[in-house]
Amino acid sequence: MEAYRDQYATMFNNGNGVVVLGISKDADTTLAAWAKESKFPMTFVSDTGAAIAKAYGNAAGDQYAKRLVVVIAPNGKITYRAPFNVMSADAYTKLGEEVKKTLSK
Repeated sequence: MEAYRDQYATMFNNGNGVVVLGISKDADTTLAAWAKESKFPMTFVSDTGAAIAKAYGNAAGDQYAKRLVVVIAPNGKITYRAPFNVMSADAYTKLGEEVKKTLSK
């Protein structure tokens, strides 16, 4: 997850013109403390009841298949959503491509 933080300016255009949400089943208090301690500039969403995961087909029963990442354009439209493997370099590459596509629209 540190790659999110470390690449924020280049990968996410410093949050200008695009919103990237990382969604997990971690408790909000856990996510908030972790994000503050690690100085993450992006937004994380707690989905302990898996409502978001189920709505986007990212849940298997009560368990997530993977964390979910969502890219939102300035008009509020979701332009990309996918399970996200934080350990995969390919996941960051794909996410970066999707952010660039959103910014170019």
